[in-house]
Amino acid sequence: MTKNFDAIVVGAGQAGPSLAGRLTAAGMKVAIVERKLFGGTCVNTGCMPTKTLVASAYAAHLARRGADFGVSIAGPVAVDMKRVKARAETVSTNARTNVETWLRGMDGLTVLEGHARFEGADTIRVGEELLKAPRIFLNVGGRASVPDMPGVDTVSYLTNTSILQLDTLPGHLVVVGGSYIGLEFAQMYRRFGTQVTVVEKGPRLIAREDEDVSEAIRDILTAEGITVRTNATCIGFKPHADGVAVDVDCTSGEPVVVGSHVLLAVGRRPNTDDLGLDKAGVALDARGYIEVDDTLATSVPGIWALGDCNGRGAFTHTAYNDYEIVAANLLDGASRRVSERLLGYALYMDPPLGRVGMTETEARKSGRKLLVSKRPMTRVGRAIEKDETKGFMKIVADAETRKILGAAILGTGGDEAIHGILDMMNAEADYTTLQWAVPIHPTVSELIPTVLGDLKPVV
Repeated sequence: MTKNFDAIVVGAGQAGPSLAGRLTAAGMKVAIVERKLFGGTCVNTGCMPTKTLVASAYAAHLARRGADFGVSIAGPVAVDMKRVKARAETVSTNARTNVETWLRGMDGLTVLEGHARFEGADTIRVGEELLKAPRIFLNVGGRASVPDMPGVDTVSYLTNTSILQLDTLPGHLVVVGGSYIGLEFAQMYRRFGTQVTVVEKGPRLIAREDEDVSEAIRDILTAEGITVRTNATCIGFKPHADGVAVDVDCTSGEPVVVGSHVLLAVGRRPNTDDLGLDKAGVALDARGYIEVDDTLATSVPGIWALGDCNGRGAFTHTAYNDYEIVAANLLDGASRRVSERLLGYALYMDPPLGRVGMTETEARKSGRKLLVSKRPMTRVGRAIEKDETKGFMKIVADAETRKILGAAILGTGGDEAIHGILDMMNAEADYTTLQWAVPIHPTVSELIPTVLGDLKPVV
């Protein structure tokens, strides 16, 4: 027997539950299907547990630095990984429970647990049940990518999901992948007390950022005792008596690194390969992401894709914004577009990197006449007072329109301070509007007007 709904939401990640709330509030009969854990990546294996671990690692790091602040701590700092893991699990469990409780108590919503598969453009099977609706929203997320690297199937390895289950410290963690996820875990585990090596195939870390940002981050990591191996041109794996031997084949240094554990942090892939999308006629791109237009509609009328599975953003906040766009267009008569979104994000190392808009490199390639300004965090009173002066601020503006094109704040509080710039960019305000603001002292944000006041033409 087929059950009819006004809408079906597949996936209870960041976008799905909020969309279900808006649709039911509009009087629709809605079904939401979740095959594993309510809350999606962010709640269960992403932001919430990892940032909880980052906080524990920061506490250990700060405790070791107690003498720098005139605080005496008797004996060496010990990290209880079982308690660290339990704390992260509690944060995730509480958030997941809250999402599920909210959904199960939502009027007009039917919650189903199971694997959803298309049987037609408007029909989905969940176990023995058939669901039919004129509107279907896919919020199925993604997972860690495991490329077919030589020997990867002969060794045990960790991903960003399985590493969360560790309750003991690795002797030597080899992180394959020098980008956002890998670097967060690298610093985190180094601060917990593990020997850490980062192996990156490219010539520098986080290649999408400007070179000065990459180099500054590398300096921060190496200063904490992390070994960074870039230009790893031939990464491969072999079993070893002490764990795993990782072939690096760099231009300098030992050709092989032996670790007790290996973390693969080499990208993500969408959860689109087992949904029966071919039966619905939904088009995928070459990487398996669902193709969507500027309103997040797929190639099939009545089907939308939100969040990580559509390749239009890989963040919790972009997934939530996908929901906002779809809901506004369907229910509020709006005409919002993904292309209007101004992307900001952060790397949650310590200090964090807050980023918005174009990098300097991208801006230079655009052919615009540019203004650029850069100041070290050693000029920030708050950073000096906290003795956390690593990093810098950099702002890029259009010389003709006087609009800010992008910014990077690598430094203490950078993930928060970047929002002052992000807001000005969203408002499309002249940069002098922010330059003549009166920020609070002592804060990280107070240096921003100074940086803006020192914008100079790019030669």
